[in-house]
Amino acid sequence: MKTKLYLAYGSNLNLIQMAKRCPTARVVEALTLDGYQLLFKGPHDGAVATIKPEQGRRVPVLVWEITPEDEAALDHYEGWPIFYRKETLTVRIGQKLTKAMVYLMNENRPLGLPSCYYYSVILEGYKTAGFDLDILRQAVSDSTEV
Repeated sequence: MKTKLYLAYGSNLNLIQMAKRCPTARVVEALTLDGYQLLFKGPHDGAVATIKPEQGRRVPVLVWEITPEDEAALDHYEGWPIFYRKETLTVRIGQKLTKAMVYLMNENRPLGLPSCYYYSVILEGYKTAGFDLDILRQAVSDSTEV
């Protein structure tokens, strides 16, 4: 079966959520994307995560290996292609550069705050992966500036 690599930076960091949504997906590695910033966009108390290029910033991600069935489930969850689009980034896994798919929010959304529930789902993913919680906190702060 043909698989691909997928970079998760938001609620799909949550292992329990991903196990339900994409039962055949498996974590390959935890990485940091240098030169990217985590933000929340969308309606107030309903904003969701996205990343954008930003020098001097970084975003932790989980690299998942997904099947076509997993990708279809993710497409549905992410509202592809209307809400999110897919892009391919090159990442280093071990000594090898490889391509991985990432969902990026389409640009026509304002900055906003996530719901407490959505934030807690991401927070659990950050804690489980051992990611720097300050990056998540900073994303909330960055998303409230007007």
